[in-house]
Amino acid sequence: MKNLLIESISKYITLNLDEENLIESFWIKKTLHKGDYLLRNGKTCRTDNFVVSGTLKAFYINSKTGKEEILYFAIENWWATDIESFQKQKPSIYNIQAIEKTELLQIHYDSFQEMLKQIPKLERFFRIILENYLSSLQRRIIEDNVLNAEQRYTNFTENYPKIVAKVPQYLIASYLGITAEFLSRIRKKT
Repeated sequence: MKNLLIESISKYITLNLDEENLIESFWIKKTLHKGDYLLRNGKTCRTDNFVVSGTLKAFYINSKTGKEEILYFAIENWWATDIESFQKQKPSIYNIQAIEKTELLQIHYDSFQEMLKQIPKLERFFRIILENYLSSLQRRIIEDNVLNAEQRYTNFTENYPKIVAKVPQYLIASYLGITAEFLSRIRKKT
């Protein structure tokens, strides 16, 4: 399991064997079963989480409609964390839940800070990860404001085929901000 994390990190920075072993010592394995929560609204996010296998959804409940609204999905080799809650150690405003059995590697906040002190070049890796995340958020905001639902769905299927293959359509509809019925009509057209 930890080899996948090391491989992910090694795509952006070079690690020696001692650093790899040290990194591995900070992470613990966690298994979530379908429906288990990694994080609940109102609780503080105590871990950063690397997805080894499985699928998670991050969502909040819209107070006006009472409906679940998907913020993001996390699949293999992705991260699932409420960044603000983790970094500031304050309560989260959303939930993260397993869609299927999910294997994670977790690092607790204090261990994360210690790992960065002991291996300073990891700061670069996590900066790159955050930059990539910020870029995807910016793209999503623009797409939500500029593209129609069909265009958003097409972009989503082109950019995230692995998610489309693993996630139920009603959750993808929620992510796109449309009803499952409307998504069904779009899929019939394409």
